[in-house]
Amino acid sequence: MSDFSREWLALREPADADARADDLLIPLRAHLGARDLVIRDLGSGTGSMARWLSPRLLTPHRWVLTDRDPDLLAHAAVPGAVTELRDLTSLTPEDLAGTSLVTGSALLDLLTEVEVTRLAEICVKARCPVLFVLSVSGKVDLDPPDPLDERVTSAFNAHQRRTVAGRALLGPDAVTVMARVFEDLGATVHRCSSPWHLGPNRPELTTAWLQGWLGAACEQDEGLVEVAGAYLRRRLARPLHATVHHEDLLAIPG
Repeated sequence: MSDFSREWLALREPADADARADDLLIPLRAHLGARDLVIRDLGSGTGSMARWLSPRLLTPHRWVLTDRDPDLLAHAAVPGAVTELRDLTSLTPEDLAGTSLVTGSALLDLLTEVEVTRLAEICVKARCPVLFVLSVSGKVDLDPPDPLDERVTSAFNAHQRRTVAGRALLGPDAVTVMARVFEDLGATVHRCSSPWHLGPNRPELTTAWLQGWLGAACEQDEGLVEVAGAYLRRRLARPLHATVHHEDLLAIPG
């Protein structure tokens, strides 16, 4: 699930597009008004967020795609976009001068509380609204159910909250933490669910997600390794329907 290859991003893009919460665009468009926009997308990859949001905006706009992976930026496909190779944790309020909106997709759960807090403070100081989408919430519904589902889910969520190189990742807690920080800073916060619906209609993505989800759980809970193969075979032996819950957040500085 930590694979940010072009292949994985392309595979998940249609499911991402279907999941993102259109309802948050109503207050966002009301706030942005009719002015020309500059939108900075953090962790942009090849630009899937821009490809989703651009046709849903009613005013002229241009994109700044920010990512630390040069290969992804080299394959960005967003007309007229500027690409910026950098680590988003190094952003300053001055970097956001002239920015109308900050966005990010499948991003917040990879950050720490310190990083989320700093990012919120920077955006509020720059009076820049943010739209962060598709952050994992820690809940997965599987049909048919299996006795191991709860253990795998718990292990995966613990893996999302693991410490990497001294960084304690927020995982499923990310949206709640960022919402609290923005509210403490006087921003208006909107939250909305944005679940992936996986199944026989998306067989390749469903299988790739299941393997990645289970693999991350096994990294966290080594006791799962010896039963993971049988679990995966059971899951792949008949049609699987999975709802992978995410949450979107819109914050508008006061």
